[in-house]
Amino acid sequence: MSILVLGGRGKTATHLAILLEQHNISFVVASRNPTESGSFQHLRFDWLDESTYDNVIAPSMDRIRAIYMVAPEVPDCLTPMKRFIDHARQRGAKRFVLLSSSAIAAGGPFFGKVHEYLCTLEVEYSVLRPSWFQGMPNHRTLDENYIVQEGKIYSATRDGKVAFISAKDIAMAAFHLLTAEKSSDTDHILQGPELLSYDEVAAIISEKSGRRVKHERITVANLGAKYVQVGMPVEYAQTLAALENDIGDGSEAPLGDEFFRITGRAPQSFRTFADENFARWL
Repeated sequence: MSILVLGGRGKTATHLAILLEQHNISFVVASRNPTESGSFQHLRFDWLDESTYDNVIAPSMDRIRAIYMVAPEVPDCLTPMKRFIDHARQRGAKRFVLLSSSAIAAGGPFFGKVHEYLCTLEVEYSVLRPSWFQGMPNHRTLDENYIVQEGKIYSATRDGKVAFISAKDIAMAAFHLLTAEKSSDTDHILQGPELLSYDEVAAIISEKSGRRVKHERITVANLGAKYVQVGMPVEYAQTLAALENDIGDGSEAPLGDEFFRITGRAPQSFRTFADENFARWL
């Protein structure tokens, strides 16, 4: 039996595949535009194209027992994801691990609807709800292009603070939840070790990169427009921008220890991430 890793070209999926390979666990990786990488088996999969579903899970293939799911960036991700989850269950998949967000609870927009659907099924499931990513994140506030080209981080968070977490740590949590003997059957808020404002993040990046980076405070509407400029659908962009306003109201506090409880180790700090990746901001 194998593990299926969807969103195979994304950061968390890439790190997850490395962990599975290191532990000699059978797995396959799939994405819309698959590329061969080392010894990984890459397959083509598109949430929005049902004809690709049998590419990754079919009676003629090795049985897929567990699936790591990264949602497509569309306003209604429930419809295609529900369709595939049902398909996978019919093909024998037993466990589903969904990448969601700390800002979106079950029943909320986007992945929240998928989270809610998993709760209604008689399946093993876990929902990862990470805070904002270190580096190029799910919500793109730390877009490297803006930092490199303009020396700015744009956000609508005001003085709000976030416990930024690394893609490697999210992958580590996913690895444990996919391979554990017993499924958690719940959601998990994943956070880094400290709460930081974007002013503090800009100061750390400035220190490590040797160039001045400033936190530019903008409105929710202007942030949504910037997300649209980098290719997000309008509705998706507006909702994500609104989540940053919630951060300003304290939605990401206080700190929890869920990552440690899953993995048995402390998460990486943003400062450590900056030490290792400062060249990306030059």
